[in-house]
Amino acid sequence: MNEKLLMETVSLAGKIMLASGSEVYRVEETMKYMLLKSNYPVAEALVLATGLFVTLDDPNRETITITRRVPARSTNVNRICEVNEISRDFCSNQITVEEAYDKLLKIEKESIYSKRWKFLGIVGVSAFFAPIFGGTTMDVIGAGLVGVILALADCLVKKIKLNDFFTNAFCSFVVAVAATVIKKFFLPECSSDVMIISAIMSLVPGVAFTTSIRDTLNGDYSSGSARMLEAIVVALAVAAGVGLGLVSWDAFWRWIA
Repeated sequence: MNEKLLMETVSLAGKIMLASGSEVYRVEETMKYMLLKSNYPVAEALVLATGLFVTLDDPNRETITITRRVPARSTNVNRICEVNEISRDFCSNQITVEEAYDKLLKIEKESIYSKRWKFLGIVGVSAFFAPIFGGTTMDVIGAGLVGVILALADCLVKKIKLNDFFTNAFCSFVVAVAATVIKKFFLPECSSDVMIISAIMSLVPGVAFTTSIRDTLNGDYSSGSARMLEAIVVALAVAAGVGLGLVSWDAFWRWIA
């Protein structure tokens, strides 16, 4: 077997899983199973919250080590399942390392949802969370309108390429201002609180927080702490954005009045 190609395949599988929000122990386990296909007596995989290290060692041969940094992470369970399926097929000799590498490259490059579906997803989350928080039919409509504005703001910040903190803070700011304006001028019977809470649900880092707990319980304290801190920073950004939006609108309305 081409060990260097195997290392590239294993590191790519780990990178995709880590970037898709998988737990650290799951990434390491998948990589180690794939590394067992090599002829090296020592095969190690170390995964952290922002990167991974893979090593094949043999006293009689050159050591092979690969390091990959994963700066951006999201949640994509479908990609995790696809990588696990490829790993199982590879470990059971159903596919070759070349086929596994090609399939992983395809997974890395493909986009499951188009921008249109992502736009509709944000609007749908905003609208249909309103009844859960006790909203009326008008609140659902209002939350949907806020979701449209949030989706547009999300497209804007992705073009500007702000960091995660300012992205979430700006989107939350837009949500707060939009909900207040809609209630003030267009749908006075709506609850601005329900509209804001419903819209920011797509920004709340619930999955990241849960993953950090699972990493911590599995003994991956470094990754668990890093992801916990990441979730806290996102939550603070959302809270700061909403608070600033409400305060700014109140100050603006007092000034023009």
